[in-house]
Amino acid sequence: MNRRQSLQTLLAAALLSLGGHRVAGAAGTAGPTLMKPKEEWAKLLPRPAYAVLFEDNTEPPGSSPLNHEKRDGTYVCAACYLPLFDSATKYDSGTGWPSFWQPLTGAVNTERDYKLIWPRTEYHCARCGGHQGHVFDDGPQPTGKRYCNNGLALQFVVRGDTLPALRT
Repeated sequence: MNRRQSLQTLLAAALLSLGGHRVAGAAGTAGPTLMKPKEEWAKLLPRPAYAVLFEDNTEPPGSSPLNHEKRDGTYVCAACYLPLFDSATKYDSGTGWPSFWQPLTGAVNTERDYKLIWPRTEYHCARCGGHQGHVFDDGPQPTGKRYCNNGLALQFVVRGDTLPALRT
């Protein structure tokens, strides 16, 4: 770990101790890390989206309109607007949540989750740390992965429309 990474780690730990939210992962892949206290995210987001993104809640299966979204476009993080998935990687997994077989390069970070007794791989937006969902090894080829996403954690932008500017 170099000096800059050490300083970033110390600053992240300090922010977390003050109520901020960040998930460790591959540095620099999604641009600068966006660090905001949870109170700021709570003011910016509808309560159900905040609960999923920053309290690791899960929306009920089948509740997201994004399950039925078939248009070409980009799925962005509902918190910071980082592009996470291209519609070309979306598929109907039959689980009741929007599912993708691959995120955009550098868009998500993963960590182990033991909340349901057996370990799962949880993934978060690489920029703001917002909880997106879990990744499983039962998806289609070419990756064999299923990124099972909470619809409340995403916004869909139709191809050809301007992507929202990243939140600061």
